[in-house]
Amino acid sequence: MTITPLPILGQWPDAGYACPPLAAGPLRAPAATPLPMSREEMHARGWDQVDVVFVTGDAYVDHPSFAMALLGRLLESEGFRVGIVSQPDWHTCDAWRTFGRPRLFFAISAGNMDSMINHYTANRKVRNDDAYSPGGRIGRRPDRATLAYCQRAREAYRGVPVVAGGVEASLRRLAHYDYWSDKVRRAIILDAKADLVVFGMGERPIVEIARRLAAGQTVRDLRDLRGVVYRLGASESPPTESTLKLPSYEEAAADRFAFAEMTKTCHVETNPHNARRLVQYHDREAVVANPPALPLSETEMDRVYGLPYTRRPHPAYGRERIPAYEVVKDSVQIMRGCFGGCTFCSITAHEGRIIQSRSQESVLAEVRDMAADPQFTGVVSDIGGPTANMYQMRCTRPEVEAVCRRLSCVHPTICKLLGTDHGPLVQLMREARAEPGVRKVLVASGIRMDLARRSPEYMRELATHHVGGHLKIAPEHTDPNVLATMKKPSIDDFTAFDAEFRRASKRAGKKQYLVPYFIASHPASDLDAMIGLALFLKRNHYQPDQVQDFIPSPFDIAACMYHTGLDPFSKKPVYVAKHLRDRKLQRALLQFFKAENYFEVRRALEQAGRQDLIGSGCDCLIPDRPPKAALDRRRASASRELSEARDGDHIRGKPGSSGAGYRPHRKTATRRRKDECRKPKV
Repeated sequence: MTITPLPILGQWPDAGYACPPLAAGPLRAPAATPLPMSREEMHARGWDQVDVVFVTGDAYVDHPSFAMALLGRLLESEGFRVGIVSQPDWHTCDAWRTFGRPRLFFAISAGNMDSMINHYTANRKVRNDDAYSPGGRIGRRPDRATLAYCQRAREAYRGVPVVAGGVEASLRRLAHYDYWSDKVRRAIILDAKADLVVFGMGERPIVEIARRLAAGQTVRDLRDLRGVVYRLGASESPPTESTLKLPSYEEAAADRFAFAEMTKTCHVETNPHNARRLVQYHDREAVVANPPALPLSETEMDRVYGLPYTRRPHPAYGRERIPAYEVVKDSVQIMRGCFGGCTFCSITAHEGRIIQSRSQESVLAEVRDMAADPQFTGVVSDIGGPTANMYQMRCTRPEVEAVCRRLSCVHPTICKLLGTDHGPLVQLMREARAEPGVRKVLVASGIRMDLARRSPEYMRELATHHVGGHLKIAPEHTDPNVLATMKKPSIDDFTAFDAEFRRASKRAGKKQYLVPYFIASHPASDLDAMIGLALFLKRNHYQPDQVQDFIPSPFDIAACMYHTGLDPFSKKPVYVAKHLRDRKLQRALLQFFKAENYFEVRRALEQAGRQDLIGSGCDCLIPDRPPKAALDRRRASASRELSEARDGDHIRGKPGSSGAGYRPHRKTATRRRKDECRKPKV
């Protein structure tokens, strides 16, 4: 099929969008009380009304790693009164009336994760816990939380503007493939019936929205803002300047080539310095996505992370643990964004590929505050961000960066204009661990190995001072075709990094190990590729405790490949393991050494014609005869299934279904047909 170029409406001007910078502030503001979560807390502050009500699917933790805390504190610093409604009961709108009618708007977010990824595994099974809920309990937010929360906001107070944001809204801002319903869904602004959707990190847009609504403007007046999506009525025409018209929702849902072309265009238009406005029709309505907000400057980053966070969960949770908070409570985020461009990762789509870094003074001020806390253990659990070693790395030619549309600065090769100096990061790490009260500063964020190998000094510092025995890294796969589809470097890069890390650890007199992460069932990964990965693991004596099953996340390039079976840039076919049985085989191969995986691994090897890997040879993955543990597990599984069938246990339906599941008293269609055949003919 031939794809016709997308029409450009009008010419692209250099400016025309509102995106005022944030005002500067102190490096560290003194800690204050958390933002109110109840009417009593609002009154205790002397308020009779709030300006903005944040509704979030996460527990409220007053820490900059949680979006509602960061944005709420930023609005508070601008003089706005902010209330937090955390994990409300969505069956009624009572929680939305906690603070009374907000003066300006509702700010809606599903939380730090897409609610469907938060709820379901790659096999579409309900997860056993929710890291962003008190006690890790599940069921504290609905499926597609943004839709439910926006609906309740409209019911609670008609006429109050509803602004949706966060990861869920950001990744679903245009027509997108939804893995859990296995279909292309409309832009979320239409289903949520929000007035605006803010995509990306959102500091600049949300401050400007609050300022302009407070000045008496309407939501319609905000359509010139960067980083927002809005809808047009059937009688309205989209802007013509610097506008690209995407394939319509109907075309993208019906034609996989149109969906692939839409995905390609959306990702090419992500550089805020040259991105054009995107328009997509849904029937007679148009959804308009303005260019992304400009990246924050160092001064702006310092202000945002220097706001008066308590760095703790709201006191309403008492001593109940919030797992996600426990992971980040002693961490320091030094930068945001990622120029890696991995096709399965949403970081670039949400945070952007331009690195935004804090000053060293700002980071060290936060470390000093942590060290002064009596509860601090002396260990900074992580100093990094989306990646550990992109701090202060930017294009060395701003005039080139302003026109570049490359999706990755490091794939297929590292761009010669990319500044890869690790010097500022090494200096920051040294000064952080030298702060009084700090015993150790660890690096837990993902390290970009191809960049790290360019700095022997960084490798020495890392191995000598910043690893707690194990270092997590993510080569993801070994097959060249799969790695190219992921936009990841060759497995040789991992092998070289491993050797250099071992040498550096030995010189430091330490025994330290890498913990590699790999993905099963990624587009282009077939059984042969996974068998190759399993052989690599065996030959290098790796036995991963945790494995990742690929989940197609909305908006991602890899999700487009999964849905269409096409590379959106070349339009060439890509193999996709879609059936659950195929995904189970790939996952089992990653842990071929576990007895419970024996029969799946054997089935995979036989299916691929690799019986030579069954036996006692050096490269054999499994023995000829199943181990006793494998047989015991299969018997136990069969007994459990039989018991459940006899008891008529509930079998869960698909996500979002009525959940009626299996009903013993109701005959299946096959049984009804058989019964009808047995009836005597009249």
